[in-house]
Amino acid sequence: MELRHSTKRPSETAARWSPVFIRLALGITMVVAGVGKVFATGPKAMGIEGFAGFLASLGVPLPTIMAWGVGLLELVGGILLLVGLAVRITSALIAIDMFVATVLYHLPNGYPAGSDGIELTLVLSLIAVALVLSGPGALSIEQALSDQEDRTRDSSQSRATDR
Repeated sequence: MELRHSTKRPSETAARWSPVFIRLALGITMVVAGVGKVFATGPKAMGIEGFAGFLASLGVPLPTIMAWGVGLLELVGGILLLVGLAVRITSALIAIDMFVATVLYHLPNGYPAGSDGIELTLVLSLIAVALVLSGPGALSIEQALSDQEDRTRDSSQSRATDR
């Protein structure tokens, strides 16, 4: 019986799998926030009307449209992160969303999340930036599509060299 050794170094394995846990952390958080905004249910239940009113109180223009945009970004974006599809684009949009929330609402409240400070939105912004830089990692639809594309290309190349 022959034992095979993996050709991947531990750092390569970590680089492939670390983004999965980062995606889960941000994706779950965004889905919960999005469900609260869009469907007015769950631990962050606010609904579009409530969130639009909140945005209007902050002086955000077109608050209902912005409420729908943010709510759908958080809901759909969270789902996309969980399945690992369009991760870099989605993460960039979430980073902007969280940065705007940080500056527009949380900054005047100081740092601690318990007093509506910047702690949570700052961390979520930085997590989103990390995903923009790292990509989806293993166990993602993007990775599966990339692997399939590589196999198809390799198969095409081997057929071309056989001729």
